[in-house]
Amino acid sequence: MSQHPRGPRYTSLVEGLPATVPFVGPEAQERARGRSFRARIGANESVFGPSPQVVAAMQQAASECWMYADPENHDLKAALARHHGVGFENIVVGEGIDALLGYTVRMLIEPGEPVISSLGAYPTFNFHVAGYGGKLVRVPYAGDREDPEALLETARREDAKLVYFANPDNPMGSWWGAADVQRLIDGLPPGTVLLLDEAYSDTAPADAIPPIDVSNPQVLRLRTFSKAYGLAGLRVGYGIGEAGLIRSFDKIRNHFGVNRMAQVGALAALADQPYLGRVIGQIAQSRERIGAIVRANGLEALPSATNFVAVDCGGDGAFAKRVLEELIARDVFVRMPGVAPLDRCIRISAGTEADLAILAEALPEALRAARA
Repeated sequence: MSQHPRGPRYTSLVEGLPATVPFVGPEAQERARGRSFRARIGANESVFGPSPQVVAAMQQAASECWMYADPENHDLKAALARHHGVGFENIVVGEGIDALLGYTVRMLIEPGEPVISSLGAYPTFNFHVAGYGGKLVRVPYAGDREDPEALLETARREDAKLVYFANPDNPMGSWWGAADVQRLIDGLPPGTVLLLDEAYSDTAPADAIPPIDVSNPQVLRLRTFSKAYGLAGLRVGYGIGEAGLIRSFDKIRNHFGVNRMAQVGALAALADQPYLGRVIGQIAQSRERIGAIVRANGLEALPSATNFVAVDCGGDGAFAKRVLEELIARDVFVRMPGVAPLDRCIRISAGTEADLAILAEALPEALRAARA
């Protein structure tokens, strides 16, 4: 369909892009289905919710929403710096990791330049690379984990400025040890930045996360309040890095992007570490319960260091998609990886006892229907 002669004149880049959303939200599915899900265990949210101290702090701050948020995110940056033992100048705060991914691509990548990622890794990163005109070069997973050596080899071959690597990984829940991640860092070509997505660091084994080194300008580590802290709806993430790299975000970021309630809520969440510890325990118990449910149905639960479990359905992507559709038909919201061979799996987020009781009831029925 041709453009209206008086309509907007889009850039050639935007003209060629699809209008798309990387994830179809459960709300969109509920609208299409005409009914709600009984168990919302697909978006890797924390069904255990935020700390009561967070809720109280936000309630107290609600009457102050007539004011703009602090565009420097000063108090939250200072608290995060203390928490991680780094300088104030080593922290950038953004509207979730998703926004920081976009800012990083915008900051480093010219149209046509290569960006290295894994085939099947977090699709929102791919969305930003496309949106800023980068050329996405993807390498396969190896044994259900991202392949650090292949990422390095491809970065060298392509002379890439940016490499994306998640540890622990979404969508498989797998992880590498700290020594392996450090080898990836040490092997980076000059001028290449590693975008190290550590969204699931709170639920990872201690030996999976290398020490923070803010002297290295080639590493940007991303963390979030969306997972174990239970604040996915607030959109608060942050980056840890070398001061010069962090300062560059002030050239391009949305300075009022992190709203006042989000800053207050994240501060209160960071202050209540005992609550975080209890939630991490609940997540671990939920992973074990999911594993028991799927094994009872003849499926394999892959090892996970996240707040979800990837479940090998024992067939190909078409069969896993049928299982997913049959679960959705029974009002259980789950997701699945989008690329083979990862798409032989479905992905089930940690849930409450009630959520997982519904899963235990629905899964054998879904499997029977999928096999039929």
